[in-house]
Amino acid sequence: MNRRPLLPSRLPVDGYVLALLGTVGLAALLPASGTAARIAGAAATGAVALLFFLYGARLSTREALDGLRHWRLHLTVLGCTFLVFPLLGLAARGLVPGVLAPQLYGGFLFLCLVPSTIQSSIAFTSIARGNVPAAICAGSFSSLAGIVLTPLLAAALLGGSTGGLSADALVKIVLQLLVPFLAGQLLRPWVGGFLVRRKKVLGYVDRGSILLVVYTAFSQGMVAGIWHLVTPGRLALLLAAEAVLLALMLALTWYGAGRLGFGRADRIAIQFAGSKKSLAAGLPMASVLFGAHASLAVLPLMLFHQMQLMVCAVLAKRRARDPEEPAPGPSAPAALPG
Repeated sequence: MNRRPLLPSRLPVDGYVLALLGTVGLAALLPASGTAARIAGAAATGAVALLFFLYGARLSTREALDGLRHWRLHLTVLGCTFLVFPLLGLAARGLVPGVLAPQLYGGFLFLCLVPSTIQSSIAFTSIARGNVPAAICAGSFSSLAGIVLTPLLAAALLGGSTGGLSADALVKIVLQLLVPFLAGQLLRPWVGGFLVRRKKVLGYVDRGSILLVVYTAFSQGMVAGIWHLVTPGRLALLLAAEAVLLALMLALTWYGAGRLGFGRADRIAIQFAGSKKSLAAGLPMASVLFGAHASLAVLPLMLFHQMQLMVCAVLAKRRARDPEEPAPGPSAPAALPG
């Protein structure tokens, strides 16, 4: 049992990221075009609807409502995800064109608009001995809010990159994202148990659907000939800008939560839930919002996703070595970073 995870645990890139990179490579070598592109596009549309149906069916409304007791923490995470991140993304406009290429800035801003993660936020919070129930609820609230807020923010802030919030875009958002999600919520009493029992198999369905979306998006980019616009130097500068963005959010969530009076366990949950972005939610949304331009739009998110996993894995292990927080008292000071 210990031999199987030995190799993946030593790799700097997790297996799923390797699969994503392999899918990008396949799209570069064998892009779908003509009839194949139409079939792949239709399959990707169905995959996006399936993803959001599964999100809705697996999200426990009762657990989310129970988590409202910790409303200050959840509002803090939502503020980081949908206010602070977008403001930093807008500020990064000043880096165009010197640091961020104009064709990549739209994707950089988009990654600032997508919801937080659920699984990795919970995992890192657990490793760091933080408030795991709060991380579960915060990730769930963020995903739920993102279904509405991310398309609205993208339409308002990206404008021409997404084609604006046209009637057609609204119909796509409702039919491909909101309707399947609501259907999953409504059918949860009947299908929820089935999905929980087949969690591992459905994980492959989730990831396979996202790989299909990535292949379709990058195939469109190859056929349109947009990749000659992205040089290795531009990619290096994009990575540098994303490293600064991640560092800022990790610092703001940790020290900001301390200034707001949260204890160590809550600060850990806020830091990991408020500083990360969901690749699983962002990729399908980008395919709906950006259409043929989705490949450049999702590239910054894919790079940021891998960066956040590597950095937060190290940070979580460091936080796990922090001394235990003293028992709260009438004049107990906020916990200091370890």
